[in-house]
Amino acid sequence: MSGGAHGSFDPRPPIAAVPAIAALDRAMQWVNRGLMAVCMLALIAAAGILTYSVMARYFLKIPTDWQDEAAVFLLVGATFVSGAYVQSQRGHIGIEALSGLLPPAVNRLRLILVDAASSLFCLFFSWKSWALLHESWIEGQTTTSSWGPPLWIPYSLMTIGMSLVGIQLLLHLAARLLAPGKGGNAA
Repeated sequence: MSGGAHGSFDPRPPIAAVPAIAALDRAMQWVNRGLMAVCMLALIAAAGILTYSVMARYFLKIPTDWQDEAAVFLLVGATFVSGAYVQSQRGHIGIEALSGLLPPAVNRLRLILVDAASSLFCLFFSWKSWALLHESWIEGQTTTSSWGPPLWIPYSLMTIGMSLVGIQLLLHLAARLLAPGKGGNAA
């Protein structure tokens, strides 16, 4: 939260003000918490894989050709899949300078526009991710490395992550639109 000339401002949408949105948000929170645990394990696994790779090559002189792709898959997957949780907390990078300068009604409109534009972008990204996932699955696409894992793995992680971020943004937008006068102001 940040203070400003117009009082305290909370950028989170008034989800509790709309019961149907609140129920969907609780379901998303449950999904997000479960996926965050998986993402944490993926980060630990990526660190372990890269550590093993360095030690195997340096101390044992064993070449590894799979570790970089495996670590990238885990890191990219954790990044995309954790996006909805970050969005639910409004934990993304944002510029709060305007929120303290603008009147509450203008701030509400600004947040609606930001959530609408972000929703459109993420839903478009999600749609294209679904297309890539389908194409890679049908065509049996693999990476060009000697290990050659299937491309549906990273595309599925990207698809799941962007779909969940889009849903989370739509929940925020719906809460703002269906709870007029609330708009995130903690008056």
